[in-house]
Amino acid sequence: MDISIHASFLPHSDPDASLAFYRDTLGFEVRNDVGYHGMRWITVGSADQPDTAIVLFPPNASPGVTDEEKRTIAEMMAKGTYATMLLATRDLDAAFEKIQASGAEIVEEPVMQPYGVRDCAVRDPAGNLLRVQERR
Repeated sequence: MDISIHASFLPHSDPDASLAFYRDTLGFEVRNDVGYHGMRWITVGSADQPDTAIVLFPPNASPGVTDEEKRTIAEMMAKGTYATMLLATRDLDAAFEKIQASGAEIVEEPVMQPYGVRDCAVRDPAGNLLRVQERR
């Protein structure tokens, strides 16, 4: 079987802020930026991983989501408990310094975790939790 990860979705609440964060702060390339009915889907990814992407999407566009569920999603995003992504870098300290300088919300500074991984945690402009691990 030949299955790989092609794309993962993270919600956004402000497409321009998310675009600036993922492009300018994290250094991802913008692969697509599509508008439809006043909403935007932005696809970004690492230049070193051309076959893997993150799609930043408007959560209100999800079909079948009720108004009550939309309110719950908005509340969870505001608290930073709706979505999580794990990223990796060879130089965690330099990446953290750039992320911190951008004004992003810092959840945890770089630390060696008891399970043997050195990482940090930040929130993107929509409140998504991003853990950035140091590659060995």
